[in-house]
Amino acid sequence: MHNILVATDLSDAIAELIESAKMQAPKSESKIWLVFAAPPNPDFVGLEIGPKYIRDNVAAELREDHKKLQDIAESLRLQGYQSEALMVQGPAPDVILAEADKLEANMIVIGSHGHGAVFDLLVGSVCKGVLKKSKIPVLVVPSKQL
Repeated sequence: MHNILVATDLSDAIAELIESAKMQAPKSESKIWLVFAAPPNPDFVGLEIGPKYIRDNVAAELREDHKKLQDIAESLRLQGYQSEALMVQGPAPDVILAEADKLEANMIVIGSHGHGAVFDLLVGSVCKGVLKKSKIPVLVVPSKQL
């Protein structure tokens, strides 16, 4: 069984990532895991989030993201692929690598937005972080959504 982890930020580039993952293994021999690294809960990391309406908005956004992820997994299942969706809170590179390990993934499929060296220096790059530490093959799919 091929376990392919698709790391997504739920941007429009998800379709490109899914197509790349589907090309990696036959339907009957693979499972596609969709992994979304949600931002850490501000209360958990000791930050004050503010009024209740802000907490409610954050919760609503997380529920919406979770539904999108589940819908994508369901779409893959309707196409004959085994698929599961996971939303895990934490820093994206750490979440992706930890889940790849737990799921015994054979490959990670991740997108690259191609922001450039200055952006990566100031903000960092999830793709770069995963490439640096991954012990399994990583397929980087350049985004056409720029």
